[in-house]
Amino acid sequence: MNTTRKIIVTTLAAAAITLGAAGPALAYKGDCGPMGHGWDDGPKAERMKERMQARQDALHKSLKLTEAQEPAWKAFTDKAGPKADWKRPDPEAMAKLTAPERMEKMLEMSKQHQTLMTERLEAMKTFYAVLTPEQKKVFDEHHAGSRRGGQGKR
Repeated sequence: MNTTRKIIVTTLAAAAITLGAAGPALAYKGDCGPMGHGWDDGPKAERMKERMQARQDALHKSLKLTEAQEPAWKAFTDKAGPKADWKRPDPEAMAKLTAPERMEKMLEMSKQHQTLMTERLEAMKTFYAVLTPEQKKVFDEHHAGSRRGGQGKR
């Protein structure tokens, strides 16, 4: 199997798994609790933003960036943060859709997510290009996956 085909098959499989796992959550008709319907609502989201900022601050400190590298850092962190326009779908509105319509909506959200990830990747590549070999090593270690499946060093 060629590389392009492997990438396509892997991407489609990941999308199918993600959409399958999201089905019960999207079908839920009850109250979403203190988080509300959006990722940017509530105390849990605020704590997430605080943790992300703390991680960025720690990375910034460990990289020991030069003044010339600071604009690239700013551009990277502006793209790497949570997006305010990313909202969970309204469960009541989703419940009113037919199964094919819900699947179309989930596919649309998946495409939006992929677009955001592509933008973040481009910002990361641009920033990574201005780093020294030592800084790249620190950056790579910081972004390495852990055994728990999450991001690297916390």
